[in-house]
Amino acid sequence: MSVEIISPQPKLLLNHPYRSIILESLTHALDAVAGDQAVARAIQLEDDKLLIQGDIYPLDPQGKLVLLAAGKAAAAMMQGAIQKLEPRMERGLVITKKKTTITLPKTEIIYGDHPVPGRNSIRAAHHLEKFIQTLTAQDTLISLISGGASALLTYPRPPITLRQLQQTTRLLLRSGATIQEVNCIRKHLEKLKGGGLAAIAHPARTISLILSDVIDNDIASIASGMTAPDPTTFSDALHIIHHYHLEKQIPSAVLGLLQKGEAGIEPETRKAHDTLFQRVNNYLIGSNTQACQAALENFARNGFSTLHLTSYLQGEANQVGKIFAAFARQLSERPSPSKPVCWIAGGETTVTVRGNGVGGRNLEVALGAVKDLAGVKNCLLITLATDGEDGLSPAAGAIVDGTTWQRALTLGLNPDQALANNDTYPFFEALGDLLYTSQTNTNVNDLLLVIAY
Repeated sequence: MSVEIISPQPKLLLNHPYRSIILESLTHALDAVAGDQAVARAIQLEDDKLLIQGDIYPLDPQGKLVLLAAGKAAAAMMQGAIQKLEPRMERGLVITKKKTTITLPKTEIIYGDHPVPGRNSIRAAHHLEKFIQTLTAQDTLISLISGGASALLTYPRPPITLRQLQQTTRLLLRSGATIQEVNCIRKHLEKLKGGGLAAIAHPARTISLILSDVIDNDIASIASGMTAPDPTTFSDALHIIHHYHLEKQIPSAVLGLLQKGEAGIEPETRKAHDTLFQRVNNYLIGSNTQACQAALENFARNGFSTLHLTSYLQGEANQVGKIFAAFARQLSERPSPSKPVCWIAGGETTVTVRGNGVGGRNLEVALGAVKDLAGVKNCLLITLATDGEDGLSPAAGAIVDGTTWQRALTLGLNPDQALANNDTYPFFEALGDLLYTSQTNTNVNDLLLVIAY
């Protein structure tokens, strides 16, 4: 089922001359990386052989084929796998965030907590361990991984408690740390991450199909690298703590565990030389680049001049907004424009939280652009989280143009104050320029579009 931009739709699009093309292009982007389609494209079953991206894996006639899916796109990814593998599949387990209406035969569904792990995340991790720990060398585990699995599955290393892990996670999420940095620390505080899932499944063959939600598609970082060797160390984790000046704020037990690990007292995460990885294969099946290209292809079909700027976008969200407002200004001044233009970027910005408002990084990018875009004509800036949720808000993103600043002031809104308080959701809700989507069934970072016409 195609993703939809649902009501209430942004006011800035209601009477826009390119409204249908813009909405169609956004849905094309999301559909291109839908979890079910990505898995179905990647895997085939022929007799007792699995075919994945040109590789062949014989299935032991006496062995079991077991399917596990974890992350925000887990239910859809499992649906795609079952379409291809149900005749051979013995059982499946889905661990995800939201209730799903997808029918999944032979499959149990468990719900974890996100973005901060909770008791449901602990329960999900224990359930997963029981699900895979009895597998033998004859068996094959298909692991379907998408972003969000790090929080949805939580199994703290002793003596770390859930409360201490929650406190650490909240501090990291508010600090401006990148997802790679957050996951480096998670891998050194938890049992399933940094190759831990593969270790529990060993000696079974583990094959992971992965949707990327991290910059550069580093499999060791996606969902904290549950089936991948970990190149990071306890020393790296401590460096991140010190870099963000968190050493006096994180629980003493967390700091103590990291220090013991650096001293060699606690065992490191699993590295590439570990023989267990001889039985593990990881495949990337969807990324931000695919989403960007699908959107641009639709714009181009409809007469737009297009440019894919990058899928490696990073930085403080409000500052990224200012940069893209500058791009919009430049495009608005192009001489004798003959056709509309769409530039697109993908990636994941960060927000250093200093206030107590409600919002997320995509809304922060949009609000960061508002002042610098004021008065610019015939330009739009659109932000969109491909998972359909931006931070703690229910929106996926927002739309800004040259009128947003003055419209906000007329409504009695203070853009600078909203930005300082990280209170971006109420700001765009009052303006009526939020983007909402139906369930996207994917998670490949964020999209940022600049459109000039």
